[in-house]
Amino acid sequence: MNTKTPSPYITSFDAVITKKTENSIITIRLVCSSEFDDINTRACAAHARQMEQGGFTGKDKQFCVLRNDTGMVTDIYAGTAFPLSLYALSCVFEKIRAEFSSNFLSSVSFALSNDLNEDESTKAAIGWMLASYRFDVYKKDKSKSVLPVLVWPAKAHAVRALAMAEGLCLLKTLINMPPNILGTDELADAAAHVAKLGKAQFSRIIDKDLIDKNFPMIYEVGKASPRRPQIVEFSWGDSSHPAVTLVGKGIVFDTGGLDLKPPAFMLLMKKDMGGAAHVLGLAHIIMSLKLPVCLRVILSVAENAVGGAAFRPGDVIQSRKGLSVEVSDTDAEGRLVVGDALTYACEGEKPKLLVDFCTLTGSARAALGYDIPAFFSNRDALQESLKNHGAKCEDPVWPLPLHQPYLKEMNSSVADINNIGSGKAGAIHGALFLQQFVDSGVDWIHLDCYAWEQSGKAGRPQGGADTGLRSVLALIEEKFCV
Repeated sequence: MNTKTPSPYITSFDAVITKKTENSIITIRLVCSSEFDDINTRACAAHARQMEQGGFTGKDKQFCVLRNDTGMVTDIYAGTAFPLSLYALSCVFEKIRAEFSSNFLSSVSFALSNDLNEDESTKAAIGWMLASYRFDVYKKDKSKSVLPVLVWPAKAHAVRALAMAEGLCLLKTLINMPPNILGTDELADAAAHVAKLGKAQFSRIIDKDLIDKNFPMIYEVGKASPRRPQIVEFSWGDSSHPAVTLVGKGIVFDTGGLDLKPPAFMLLMKKDMGGAAHVLGLAHIIMSLKLPVCLRVILSVAENAVGGAAFRPGDVIQSRKGLSVEVSDTDAEGRLVVGDALTYACEGEKPKLLVDFCTLTGSARAALGYDIPAFFSNRDALQESLKNHGAKCEDPVWPLPLHQPYLKEMNSSVADINNIGSGKAGAIHGALFLQQFVDSGVDWIHLDCYAWEQSGKAGRPQGGADTGLRSVLALIEEKFCV
């Protein structure tokens, strides 16, 4: 199986997972608490003593290295809860990496002894690959330590596992890129790479062509930056299949504009293109799995910079929809660029499902914290379905209401709508604003995500993070691929 891909943004996992190995094999057994007594009873005296001395009882995330009479490692027992977590093998990877030297790791490979089903085996492979991800491109002294190698679990769906790991790490890499490196052109180039891998039809509209092609809000937000605003688009799949459109907010850096952010809030604003990163990661997975959908990807790409040409508080700008918008806060720019993209997405043949990913509001973080995206939908059934999928696939999302009475808090005396609301419901105001640009006949979901891992966990290092991607993928598969 060829796992190499030509895109610089796609991680190769050849160094950590393999079909064949000439190394000696150390078996990893995943042990749950309920089976520990039986395992302990059947163990040889030496292994039983080692488990006892190590305090191993099969509890989740416990770890025990078993050696024979000569001191050689023969087995590793890893306490694991079932159903198997996506990150169970990420924890095992990290413990193995910490336990053994590079010399030892270069001489052995690891294999699961458990008879896992396809879903569990696939999760195990994904978790192992995610644990290997490092963003050290710009470090002079990159980590030279040898990483542990896993033999592919026998029943793993290798194509799916690779697609998931590649898509999630693509997302992370894009978000982690420094803002002086990843500008609007570079983000567009990354999208072109993803489109090329999937053999999709790619196009983009740049700078003043946005005015000619009627994307005024995107142009207004990005016009102050030397890195020019653009609409990036690609299409893939059979036109007879259900149409799924993904829209991503791609603000490569957000200063706040003339309503300048304080330094503490600006520090992570390279991640303000996290919505676009989610869309590209999800699109890569969909195309790699050849899901039976007709996929359309639209990214609104700009930099919200400070300069003489910057849009101002008090400006009234036109939208593709024909609605005029009063700008009361230049730091509420994401909804402007995405508004034009949503209008565009609803033109012509309507999608069966329209999903936008945005790093939109601090209010969503105040309500739900960093890990759980707020989401909104104009369909109750979609809302319930996405919430349930999030719970099942360890990718929690939580619905907030499109409470229509709050629209009056966005009234403007000089335009059709204001870009912010006067009340406290900031996340809802953002969603209500976007809803004005969505055709009422289109099934729509808006995710307000943080796209960043604050502290770091096994398989989820500090930095760019997927928040909501896997739940949306599960929804798409259930809705269109069963």
